[in-house]
Amino acid sequence: QVQLVESGGGSVQAGASLRLSCAASGVTFSSAAMGWFRQTPGKEREFVATIPWGGMSTYYADFAKGRFTISGDNAKNTVYLQMNSLKPEDTAVYYCAAKYGKTSRRGEDYAAWGQGAQVIVSS
Repeated sequence: QVQLVESGGGSVQAGASLRLSCAASGVTFSSAAMGWFRQTPGKEREFVATIPWGGMSTYYADFAKGRFTISGDNAKNTVYLQMNSLKPEDTAVYYCAAKYGKTSRRGEDYAAWGQGAQVIVSS
């Protein structure tokens, strides 16, 4: 059974940084891709970034380019989302997700989801 557990959320001032972690288990990592998505109340889930497990290719939403970095640590079975220069509009619940096969920007392609990590950015 795939299990994803996010951590690292919190409340920060605009301009600060946060690093989200997603500890994964029950995944065949060599054939998996991981993604980060976010959602605010009343809005649809939004793609943030994705990376193939153990791979180097990364893909980002336009708002994340230059500020966010997705990375993975194979030894720890953990994927990270480093978020710098945070803005109030980055306030959301951030979700880690896993899928088999290629990376995808579509949430419906992901089979497993974490419980979410709240990020609040105040001005």
